[in-house]
Amino acid sequence: MRFVVGMIAAGLCCGAALAKLPPLSDEAKAKAAEAAAKTAHGDKVNAYKLCQVMDRVAATYVADAKKAGKDVKPVATPACVDPGPFAYTPPAQKPLEAAGAHSPPGKAVSPPNTNTPASPQGAGKKS
Repeated sequence: MRFVVGMIAAGLCCGAALAKLPPLSDEAKAKAAEAAAKTAHGDKVNAYKLCQVMDRVAATYVADAKKAGKDVKPVATPACVDPGPFAYTPPAQKPLEAAGAHSPPGKAVSPPNTNTPASPQGAGKKS
């Protein structure tokens, strides 16, 4: 009995978890994009710091090996690149007029309506 109740509870929870959420607002999308940019910049800063530490460790190892009389040939690696300070510029948005939200471009050639009906009057009526 407990197994059946447990399976029913799990099924209800899974159904709630699979419910579709409403789409994000433009402000929420902008905040998410900025947060992603900050995270990416933080990853670049961490990679730069790690590169500097690896260079110091390698230099110390080569110096200690030379003191011990060993012949160590360091491997050429790319230089560490400083990502600089974080700067985020949001993507430019089209104004409503340029997005095609209003009437189509160009001049009207004919009026939007005519005097002729779409279907003849009384065609669908039975007497």
